[in-house]
Amino acid sequence: MSQGLKRRLGAGKTIGTYVNVIPSAVAVQAMAAAGADCVILDQEHGAVGPESLHAMIAATQGTHCAPLVRVPAREAAWVKPALDLGAEGICFPLVGTAEEAAEAVSLTRYPPRGRRGWGPFVAHARWGTPLFEHLAQRGDETVVMLLIETVAAVENIEAICGVEGIDCMVIAPFDLSTELGVSGRFDAPEFREAVTRLERVILGAGIPLGGVAMTEQQTREILARGYRLPVHGFDVLMLGGLARQHAAWRQPG
Repeated sequence: MSQGLKRRLGAGKTIGTYVNVIPSAVAVQAMAAAGADCVILDQEHGAVGPESLHAMIAATQGTHCAPLVRVPAREAAWVKPALDLGAEGICFPLVGTAEEAAEAVSLTRYPPRGRRGWGPFVAHARWGTPLFEHLAQRGDETVVMLLIETVAAVENIEAICGVEGIDCMVIAPFDLSTELGVSGRFDAPEFREAVTRLERVILGAGIPLGGVAMTEQQTREILARGYRLPVHGFDVLMLGGLARQHAAWRQPG
């Protein structure tokens, strides 16, 4: 198995990331085999249930692609099964304070460092660890990704960055611009000011930063600004975009 995501982040690697909303192991397998470094399997906004989630996680096996799960809430009822199905980490939405960030980290760590329940009955096979050695071998390898997407997060970003155990953050422009009252207007002064502040603090803290980069130009621009996790797209939008492109080909010239 290739070097884990936590270690690649620590080594300064760039991580090409995609979001999977469609509950399809075939789609995940295709993207992982094509060279995706990380897929975020979306249980917050997608139709991904537990059976689909397990199949999607398993579909990354044999590749270097890390499967993370975006949970709908910071609750053990979501985090625990995702990790016990073999997810490499958790993507936490709507984290707005240092206390919420610390809670997120705690949900991914076994006692005494956290409050994750023990039960890797599926995960140990995915990782090739003996059941009762899973904690020792994988307990510190779980990745914690925070989505920064609220006004509270912008205001509290220094304190959030001071929480131990955060592996990376992603600025989520859709939610953040909406909460700022400029939904989808990424050139609005208040949105640009918020992003500039987030970039300065997060990168200054040495935390790997991610952002949406759906074109080659966007990718090159954010990498030049120090980002490490370009989020290249959502499977459902990529599929729809290709279909629209093909439909245009069929129109009279």
